[in-house]
Amino acid sequence: MHRFPSVEAQVAAELAEVRPDLLPAYTDGLPGARCAVLTRLWRGLAHEPLPWVTRRVEEARGLALRLADGRSLHGPRADPYATGDLVGAVLLDGVAYADPARLMTDLRVPHGAGFAAELAHSVASSALSRANQPAGVAPWPGAGRDWEWEQRVVDGHPFHPGCRSRIGFSVAEQLAYGPEHRPVVALGAVAAPEEDCLVSGVWPEHLRDGGRLLIPVHPWQAAHVLKQPTDTGRPAGGEAGGGGLSAHPLMSLRTLALPGGTHVKTALSARLTSSVRDISVGSVQASAVLSEFGEVLAARSGGLLHVTRTLGAATTGSPDLAAVLRESPQAYAGAGEHVVPVAALATTELPRSGAWLADFTRLALTAGLRLLELGAALEAHGQNLLVVLSGTGRPLRLVYRDLADIRVSPARLAAHGIEVPRLPERIVTDDVRALRRKLFGSLVAGALATTAASGPALRAALAAVAGDLPRTPDLAALLEEPLPVKALTLMRLSPDVPGDQWTTLPNPLVLKPDAFDH
Repeated sequence: MHRFPSVEAQVAAELAEVRPDLLPAYTDGLPGARCAVLTRLWRGLAHEPLPWVTRRVEEARGLALRLADGRSLHGPRADPYATGDLVGAVLLDGVAYADPARLMTDLRVPHGAGFAAELAHSVASSALSRANQPAGVAPWPGAGRDWEWEQRVVDGHPFHPGCRSRIGFSVAEQLAYGPEHRPVVALGAVAAPEEDCLVSGVWPEHLRDGGRLLIPVHPWQAAHVLKQPTDTGRPAGGEAGGGGLSAHPLMSLRTLALPGGTHVKTALSARLTSSVRDISVGSVQASAVLSEFGEVLAARSGGLLHVTRTLGAATTGSPDLAAVLRESPQAYAGAGEHVVPVAALATTELPRSGAWLADFTRLALTAGLRLLELGAALEAHGQNLLVVLSGTGRPLRLVYRDLADIRVSPARLAAHGIEVPRLPERIVTDDVRALRRKLFGSLVAGALATTAASGPALRAALAAVAGDLPRTPDLAALLEEPLPVKALTLMRLSPDVPGDQWTTLPNPLVLKPDAFDH
C-alpha cells in the first residue's frame, strides 16, 4: 500500500539540488511537521460531522471514534482552540499512526486518497518552511515594515490540515515565492487592450502603456497557467529588479507588497489550503463598491476599525489574469505604532499576558459585534484582521482588509439608516445564523483562538471581557451557544459539495476545564 514517502523524499531530493544547506534541518524537522499536521487533522476528526464517524466516546485518557466499518480510532482529547504540535500519534485499531497521510490512506474513506496526497505535501512543505528560519525569535517589536510581520508566520493556517499544502510548487518555487522564506519576488505584467478589460476603481497611470493596461502577474502563474512571457521591461510600478518589480510576498503568498507601499493581489490558479486562489470577474466588478462600503463601516465603528481601500482592480475577463491594488494597512499607523496581522501576534510574547489578551479580545469583539449589529459580518480571521499596537504593544484599534467574503444584511443596514449598496448576491443575506457564523467562526474560533493558543486561555479572555461588550442579541448567542466554524476536513473530503460547510465547537465559556486536556 502506498505510504507517501515519495513526497518527503522528492522534496529532499530537490532540496539537495537547490539548497543542500537546508537538508539536515528539513530531515530533522519532518517528525515535528507530521505532528503539526496530525494535530490539525485530529481536530477535524474529533469535532466535524464526518459521515463515516458514527460515534464519539470520551474515555478516561482520551477520545475514541467509532467508525462505520467497525474499526475504532483513539487519540487524545482535542482542544479545538489549541495550536501547536500537540498530537504525536493516534491509534487505528491498536496500530499507531504518526503520519497523517498514512492515517488518511488507511482510513479508506471516500475521497481520502486525494486528501492524503494534500496531507503529505503539507507535511513536507511545513518541514521545508521550518528548516529555513533564523535561530531564535526576535523580541517585541522585532519587525518594522508590514511585509516583515507577514513573513514571520511560518506554519500557515493554524487549524487547517492542509496548512502548507502547495501542490504544483517545486522546492525552488516554494523558496522563491513562499513568504516564510523571505524572498524578493520579481513581478511581471501582461499588457491587455483596455477595451478588452473590466476595470473597477481607478487603474493607475504607471500600470498603463498607451491604450493597454499592464496587469501584474505572479511568476508562478505566468509559468504554469498563462504560459506566456510577461513584460518585465516595464515593471509594475516603483523599483525594478533585473527581471521586473521587486515585491515582498505577504501571508497569502499571492498578495505582495510593492516598493511604494501598495499591496497587489495577483491571480494564482493553485489550491492553497482549501481554495484555488484565482480572482473572479465578479470579485473585480464588486471591489470598488465594497471599498466604498468599507469606508461607511469604518465611519460607524467609533474609531475602533479602519478598512483598507481598494485603489483599483482589473481583469481580462478570465479569473487567471486579474489583479487588485489595495492600500497598505500601514497607512493607518501613527508615529511609533505598529500594524500587525493577528496571525503574527503568536510570534511575539504579547499574548502570554492575560491582561493583554483580555484587552485585545475586548477591542476585537466590541468592533466585530458593533458592525454585526449594523449589518456587516466580517471574515475576521488572522490574515484579514490586523491590530494597531502602541510602541509598548498595547492594542489601540483594528485594521481590516479584503471585503470580498463578508456577509451583509440589508434589513439590519436599513434599520440603522444605512443605504444598501449593490453587492454580489452571495454576500447579501438576512439569515441570522449565516451572519453570526461568518463573524464568530472567523473572529472567535479563528483569530482570537489562534492568539490565545488554547481553550483555557480563550475562556479566560472571554470571561474577563463579557461584561464590557455591546449588549445585543448577537452577544447572547456568542456567550451561550456552541461556536460555528468551517468544517475544514469535511470540506476537503467533499469535493463535490460547493461552498463552505460548517460545524460547531463547544463554547469555551461553558466547557469544563479538563475538557481541554490533550
